[in-house]
Amino acid sequence: MSKLGIPGVESQLENEILKGLDDVEKLLASHIQGDYPLVVETSRHLIEAGGKRFRPMITLLASQFGSGISSEVVSAAVVCELTHVATLYHDDVMDEAQLRRGVKSANNRWGNAVAILTGDYLFSKASDLLADLGPEAVRLQAKTFERLVIGQIQETQGPKAGEDPLEHYLKVVADKTGSLIATSARFGGMLSGVDAMTLEVLTSFGEKIGIAFQLADDVIDIASESSQSGKMPGADLREGVPTLVTLHILRSENSSDAKLRELLARPLSEEEASEVILTLREHDAL
Repeated sequence: MSKLGIPGVESQLENEILKGLDDVEKLLASHIQGDYPLVVETSRHLIEAGGKRFRPMITLLASQFGSGISSEVVSAAVVCELTHVATLYHDDVMDEAQLRRGVKSANNRWGNAVAILTGDYLFSKASDLLADLGPEAVRLQAKTFERLVIGQIQETQGPKAGEDPLEHYLKVVADKTGSLIATSARFGGMLSGVDAMTLEVLTSFGEKIGIAFQLADDVIDIASESSQSGKMPGADLREGVPTLVTLHILRSENSSDAKLRELLARPLSEEEASEVILTLREHDAL
């Protein structure tokens, strides 16, 4: 199996991407350094805890459609990862999450204020790198950030009266997850000089991959133990956040799902949440 997890990838391409990812790790580590030890410690907390580096890998892969990996492409890949990690700090505060990437969440370890400010610090470090990539890159990041925020607000507010909950959910997923992965691909193409049509194809592909990535994460949230996913199982379920799995149950007209529908329509106790997770793991909706 490929070290990248990509079946059938050519060894030359794999080696180039692995070298690029190594450069990404080095720049990530060096760029979050600062004069205040606590900020450096809190910033390193999630970055060093691991993660798939999926967004940087998409940036590096997209650059292969143009002139390939350059220092600018690596910088853009780091911008995308810093942006992603910053949103995790903020998400964990909003969700009151206790675990992230198999370690204590920053809000659990240092409190909400430090977690929020660490996210802000990482956004500032991303902006610092971004400034060297030119106005077009800055504008792209601004538009992406707008979508990230709108997606989070839409998730918090829920669907409007008369709006299909599933369509609302897919729009939220496109904004919250798809947008940054689309931008990761666009950065790779843009900074490697691809033509306009290829750039749009890469961007569209990135968004679709991002949506699929989130749908898979919804399944993992229910199906996996914390030792596998690095997060508490059913985190969204406990917060009352709809996912593709729970929306299928709520749309079901099967009488055997009546109890599940009743439970999913209201806040759950810890005991009820554990019961629902076990039931969902055996359900066709998963």
